[in-house]
This record gives sequence, C-alpha cells and structure tokens, in this order.
Amino acid sequence: MNEIKIGPAGIGGSKEAPEILPQYGNAGIGCAEIPFTYQIWMKKEDAIEIREAAHKSNIQLSIHAPYYINLNSDDPKKVKASMQRILNCCEMGNYLGVNYIVFHAAYYGKTDKKKVFQIVKKRIKEMQTIIKKNNWQVKLAPETTGKKSQFGSIDELLLLVKETGCFLCIDFAHLEARDGKINYDSLFKKIKKAKLGRLHCHFSGIVYGEKGEKKHIPTPKEKWTKLLKALKKYKIEANIINESPIPVEDALSGIKILKKLK
Repeated sequence: MNEIKIGPAGIGGSKEAPEILPQYGNAGIGCAEIPFTYQIWMKKEDAIEIREAAHKSNIQLSIHAPYYINLNSDDPKKVKASMQRILNCCEMGNYLGVNYIVFHAAYYGKTDKKKVFQIVKKRIKEMQTIIKKNNWQVKLAPETTGKKSQFGSIDELLLLVKETGCFLCIDFAHLEARDGKINYDSLFKKIKKAKLGRLHCHFSGIVYGEKGEKKHIPTPKEKWTKLLKALKKYKIEANIINESPIPVEDALSGIKILKKLK
C-alpha cells in the first residue's frame, strides 16, 4: 500500500462514479470520500457497482455521514435519529467496501466536557454492537472538529479510540481552526504513541475566527508541503481527503507536491 494516498471529497453521482473512479486512478488519486452529508443518495445496486470500480482503480473509499448528528442532544429523538443516520451509512458503507464512516459526533451544549465524552462513548459502543450484529465491515471514525462548541479535540478522540476501539478522522484544517495553530511535531508524537496505524485524514485551507471554523478554502501549496513533510518525517501512512471547494484540483496539487518530496 502507498505510504500516503491523496484524493477528493466526492466521486460524482451514482451513475457517474463508475466512470469517474478510473479517471481518478489514472491521475494518481488513491482515495476518495463519498459525501452523504445531507442524505444517503445512493441505492444498494449502485453501491456494489461503485465498489467494483473503486477496487479496479485501486481507490480506497470512505463515507462522510450527514451533518445532522448530535449524540449529546437533550432530545432523545434527536439522539436516536443521529445514531440511525450513522448506522444507515454503515449499512451502505458495507456495500461500498469502505473502511471508515466519518462523522461529527456531538456538541457540548451546556454539558460538562467530561460528561459529554462519556455520553459519546456510550453511543459509540451501542452502535458498534449493532455493526457487529449485522457483520458490517466498517469502522466508526468520529472526526476532529473545527468549532470550540463541538466535541472532537484530538485528545478526546484519541481517548475515545483507546476506550472503545473505534477509529478517528484527523481533520488538520479543523485542528488549526479549533486551536488557532497546528504543531505537527506535537500532534504526530501523540499519534505515534497511540499506535493507530494508517491514518484517515481530511485537509484543506480554512478560514477561522475566535469561535473556530468559518469555511474551507483551497489549500495553499505551502500548507500542503508542511503537512506532507511532517508525515514523511514521522513515517506516518495516511489517506488524505481534500475538502476544499475544488477538491479534485486541490488533491492533484497535493499529489504533485508529494511526488517532488520523494
């Protein structure tokens, strides 16, 4: 497996994807994420065809679950609906052959952060039981979040991985927006210590303020270079999904920079 794979968020529509994925593969793209961010817009038979096209093109797929998720909602109906959205993605992900189901887990609201961690942990375990029962070959991957009001710091997620056996998605742009900066040496030392193996990541340029993330923007080349050099320095294997407004073009830019670093 390639040390670092780069690809876009997006594979086109259900009918377009089987033609688009070979084009991705020919361009050097090694991964892609399917955005079910508003709804699951795919049928089972299309998913199976897309899985075959991705496999032939040597592209690893992942899923981003809907944004409408809050495992810490005060409303039990919203919690149940949030979990069901994630589980629906798990079922479709099994047909698609994806590794990871990425999602933003929760908002803190007025709840103490440590209590929110325990609530999210409980919900993750409940969903893992259902995933195992159905023999869906996917892993839950809560994502580092870009707003200070959201559950999802790197330390919270590393502890969640340790205590539940789930995985995580490291969004570098979100970490920058959340903390106002990103120290790759400090971050990757934590990652190496956690022994996570191959990472699943998101990356793009980002605009942020005091409360965190505002919007994604195309990735400056110097930021691509800084990230890729750090990954190579710490010998970390990763799939990197670009989430900028021009994800394919941006991913190809990252691939070009990566080749120059070898």
